[in-house]
Amino acid sequence: MVIAIASGKGGTGKTAVATALALSAGQPVTLLDCDVEGANDALFFNTGICLTHEVTVPVPSIDPAKCVGCGSCHSICAFNAIVVIGKTARVYKELCHSCGGCRRVCAYGAISETASPIGQITKRHSGNVTLLSGELTVGKAMSPPVIREVKKYPRDKGITIIDSPPGTSCPMINAVRKSDFVLLVTEPTPFGLHDLVLAVRAIRMLRIQFGVIINRCDSGDDRVENFCSTEQIEVVMRIQEKREIAESISRGRTILDAGSEYRPLFAALLKKMIARFGMEE
Repeated sequence: MVIAIASGKGGTGKTAVATALALSAGQPVTLLDCDVEGANDALFFNTGICLTHEVTVPVPSIDPAKCVGCGSCHSICAFNAIVVIGKTARVYKELCHSCGGCRRVCAYGAISETASPIGQITKRHSGNVTLLSGELTVGKAMSPPVIREVKKYPRDKGITIIDSPPGTSCPMINAVRKSDFVLLVTEPTPFGLHDLVLAVRAIRMLRIQFGVIINRCDSGDDRVENFCSTEQIEVVMRIQEKREIAESISRGRTILDAGSEYRPLFAALLKKMIARFGMEE
């Protein structure tokens, strides 16, 4: 069973929910930190790195001795990552999406592919939780390949929880795709509602079941509640705005450490997900 935690905007408490859900399971869980441009799930686990795996993507390399400057590679590239200057093609690696099209259309065998590092995956263990964190190298722009590698990384069968990137663009779509259920974390503010609407549209296009968690539910207004009611969206949890939660998270702890009442809430939510998808505990 794969549960993705997502949000239309940053700062709603997505990571707080993901870590709390993983730690409340009471059984082996794999937590995937797919927010590769700001991976911080490891801050909430007292453990060291046990394994690091480099993530690379194939990028074209031009052999000037074979290139005649015909322009076929430039014509097929939708991202203008290859341009022809004089009689030689030139590659801009930062724009390349590693589709391999240029190599396939080159009639002169002038294009080969080399592995270009763009990030890494770190593996950690903490109690029942196995944490796989993807980290995009600073200065690199293509986060989806790192996200896909995190999701493909070998892991045990059972419960997988994905901490997705915020927003509704390619990184978030790559993270939540093929999940069994998506929990959309939002807040009862105009900005929260605006971005929740976008997230709901995206998840519905992917045809994935989803529910909403309203964080700081006793602040703001009732627009989010009204939207969910009108759209017949299930609100699976409401988390009140409490000082002890903010203090716990600011100290590198989780929601579960803020009070004894929170662990049963998240455990019950996970049990509900297990029952919904017919998975044995």
